[in-house]
Amino acid sequence: MRDVDQGGDEESPYECFECGNIIITEKNPDQCPDCGGTMRNRRMPLE
Repeated sequence: MRDVDQGGDEESPYECFECGNIIITEKNPDQCPDCGGTMRNRRMPLE
């Protein structure tokens, strides 16, 4: 398993657990802009 650098200036895709919305941004969004759900970095493996 490889770790993803969370502190970089590289854009990453984030996906909403609730509605599946995907956004690409440099910073970790706290909430989905569409439904307010929790976002996850798609580069991080699900456990």
